[in-house]
Amino acid sequence: MVVLVIAWIVSRQIRQFSDKRLKQKMEDPLLAEFLATLIRTIVFIIGVSVAFRIMGFGGVTASILAGAGITAFVIGFALRDIGESFLAGIIMAFKRPFRVGDFVESGSVRGKVLALSLRDTQIKTPDGKDVYVPNANIIKYPLINYTIDGFLRFDYIVSLPSGSDFKNIMQVIEDAVNQVEGIIRKRRKTSVNITGIAPGKLDATVSFWIDTFKIKTTSDAIRSEVILTVQKVLEESH
Repeated sequence: MVVLVIAWIVSRQIRQFSDKRLKQKMEDPLLAEFLATLIRTIVFIIGVSVAFRIMGFGGVTASILAGAGITAFVIGFALRDIGESFLAGIIMAFKRPFRVGDFVESGSVRGKVLALSLRDTQIKTPDGKDVYVPNANIIKYPLINYTIDGFLRFDYIVSLPSGSDFKNIMQVIEDAVNQVEGIIRKRRKTSVNITGIAPGKLDATVSFWIDTFKIKTTSDAIRSEVILTVQKVLEESH
C-alpha cells in the first residue's frame, strides 16, 4: 500500500513537472498536456507492478497482463465508439490540426478550442456554450480551422446604384475598408469586384482580411465596422 501511495504521488508530481517543462519547450500546449498525462500513466503502472512484486504476486501480474489482452479486446468491441475517440485523440495530439484558441468548425459545431482530452475536444461556441465533440467525429468528418495561419477573410455583397461612377466608388470603398483598424493591407489585399447585375443596380463583393493573431477586438466587431464604413461611403456617393 505504501508503494502504491508513493507511486500515485510521484506520478502526479512528475505529470505537473513534465507539463510545465514540455509547455516551455513545445509550441503546442495540447500535445504537451497529452504527453505529460501519458508519462504519469506509465509511471503509475510501473509503481503498481513493483507493488505486486513486493507482495509476491509477480506471477499474478504476468497472468493479469496476459488476460488483459483478451479483456481489452472484449471491452474494446463493446465500447468501440469510445475506443475510436481514444485513438483519434492520440492521432490529433500528434497531428495537431488545431491549437488552443483556434476557431474551428466540425459538423454543425463552430467555436473556439478550449481543450483536447483523450476522448473529446472542448469547444466554446460564440453564444457561450461548451460543446464536447468526440474526437472520432473530428477525425471522420471534415474539420475547418479558420485561424490556424492567422489569416481570416470575410466577403459580403453591396449594391451599387445604376448610373454611378462604379470604378470610382469601388476604389473609394477599398480605400475606406483599408482604414479600418485590424484590416491587413499588405500581405493580403482588400478587393472590390463586380459579381452580379440586377435591374437598376450592380452587385459588388467586398473581400477583406484580418490577422487573428494581432487583432485587439473580435473578428465580428471588425466586420461590423467595415460594413458601417462601406454603408457610409455609399450614402455619401448619392
